[in-house]
This record gives sequence, structure tokens and C-alpha cells, in this order.
Amino acid sequence: MINDSSIEALRRAIGREAKTLIEKQARRKIMSFFERLKTAASAEWRAYTEHPFTNGLADGSLAEAAFRHYLVQDYLFLIEFARAYALSVYKSPKLADMREAAAGLSAILDIEMNLHVKLCAGWGLSPGDLEQAPPAVETLAYTRYVLDTGMRGDLLALKVALAPCVIGYAEIATRLASRPGAHAATNPYRVWIAEYAGAPYQEVAAKARAHLEGLADLYATPAREAELIVIFKEATRLEADFWEMGWRADQRVE
Repeated sequence: MINDSSIEALRRAIGREAKTLIEKQARRKIMSFFERLKTAASAEWRAYTEHPFTNGLADGSLAEAAFRHYLVQDYLFLIEFARAYALSVYKSPKLADMREAAAGLSAILDIEMNLHVKLCAGWGLSPGDLEQAPPAVETLAYTRYVLDTGMRGDLLALKVALAPCVIGYAEIATRLASRPGAHAATNPYRVWIAEYAGAPYQEVAAKARAHLEGLADLYATPAREAELIVIFKEATRLEADFWEMGWRADQRVE
């Protein structure tokens, strides 16, 4: 039986729902799409961007075995990442999207992988040695997730899966570069930090973020955004696992 108290309770419930909806809409207007992704995945993002591995890069305390294992695996990762960018060309609905994807592919093949080759040469490892290295479980898990997301979804879903790496590295390197001793001659990881904190890579990340925002404006409805947050959280978690893989490497017998 409907009485005055039940009607009043219904009004309050509707009022709360309306207030929640208004607050969500306000956040969408104030925050960029990428910032909303980061906010929704704040715990995963913090575990990734503030992992002890990254702090070891900043002060030079990271064990060489850990960095070497990470760098070899990251080379294998970049090969698959390049495939993901090639897939994004195919998934692109517009010519401008294709050009953006092609530029990202070139940045991986012609710039980023060269850094790995240069650093690994100091350990006597050739590009052939890197390509023949067995992939770690974490490498396979992350790359397969990104590629599978791209195969099943559209360009926006693929770009969301790529974002933690592309944009996250720029954020991490900027933070590390501001730390005392990051660029000291005694820091063996200063070249890595300088590469990702430098203007060329920062520009790549900024363009990737701008393209992601443009795609979100076109295709990210509120309902769709919830699905994209799930993708972003998982990709970010897999990034943290990748750091952890390197972090544990000095505990193994090489």
C-alpha cells in the first residue's frame, strides 16, 4: 500500500539518483577522458607508475640483472607492440587515424627499439640475440591482451589498451627526471630516463593522448566508458606485472 512515507522515500531515492547523474556528467565535462580512466584505475595506476623498479632507475640502485632482463623482454614486447600499431592502421576509420597509427609504428621501429639495441650492445647482446630470447610469461600475457583487445574491439578499445604504456612511460620518466641524481654520470640508467623524458618521446605521448581524447569524444558514450575502464585497468595491471618481472630478475640465476 502506497502511503505518504513511501512516496517521500521514493522522492528521496530519485533525488539521490539525479544528483549522482548530475555529478557524473559534471566530472565528464571537467575531466579529460584519460584523466577519468586514471581516476577509475587509481590503485592500478599508482602500482604501475610508482613501482619500486622505477625508483631504482631514478637513483641508480636497481640491480643490473633486473634492468637487463627487463630491457630484453621490453624489446620483445615492442615487436608485438609494433604489430598492435599495425593493427590500429587496419582498425582506423579515417585516413587521419591511419597516419597517426603509422607515426606511432615508426616511432617504435625506428627510434624506441634502437635505444634497446644500443643499451644491450654494452652487454654484448646483438639484435639477433634479443629477437631469439625466450619471452617471459608476463611479456606474453601483456602483448596477447593488447592484441586480443584490438582484434575484438574497435580503434578506441585498442588505443585504451595501448595508453598505459605509451602515455604512462612519459609520465613516469618525467617524474624520475625530476629526482636528484637521475641524470648523474654515476647513474647507469640516465640514458633510459633521458630518452623517455626527452622532448621527442614526450611529443609522441602527447600526440597519442590527444588522439585518444579525439576518439573518445566521438565514440565513448557513458555506457561504453565503463567497458573501456575495464580494459584500461587490466592493461595497467599488466604493466605493473612487467615491472615486477624485471624487479625479481636479480633474484634468479641468469
